[in-house]
Amino acid sequence: MCDVKKYSDIYREISKLNTQDTLQLVLESESEDEKDFYEMIGDYLLQKKQREVLERKAN
Repeated sequence: MCDVKKYSDIYREISKLNTQDTLQLVLESESEDEKDFYEMIGDYLLQKKQREVLERKAN
């Protein structure tokens, strides 16, 4: 069984990343898989911010 607290902590840390952070991670990736992972994280965080902006505009 996985360590849920460990992954929750990782999620919280990843959620703090900004655009420059994810770009740096992509540029310094050691493999294509790692690069793809960080690009997906960047996309996720951007989508999350876009959703928040749209929700604020709707209210």
